[in-house]
Amino acid sequence: MSSLAGYVDHRVLLILQDGRTIVDGRTIVGVLSGYDQRSDIVLSEAVERIYSMDEGVEEVPLGLYLVKGDQILLIGELDEALDKAVDLSTVRAEPIAPIRY
Repeated sequence: MSSLAGYVDHRVLLILQDGRTIVDGRTIVGVLSGYDQRSDIVLSEAVERIYSMDEGVEEVPLGLYLVKGDQILLIGELDEALDKAVDLSTVRAEPIAPIRY
């Protein structure tokens, strides 16, 4: 997947599905450190963002994180300046709806 080459060493956001059943999607943010021919992704400085309607976005540190390519629904580069300008403690949002695999 040569289109990922431009994302290496950049901060990206991944939307994931986990497993082979109906699950809630997950949002992971980190620096793309590498990938392979199956689109397996290695992220450094990774955090999971957990959304809620009751409180702000929770960020759970994951550190170095490997994501299997078949779990990735979406990957995109983040504008770091815009991302840092958002106060996540004030953001309220529904969790990502269940995803059918």
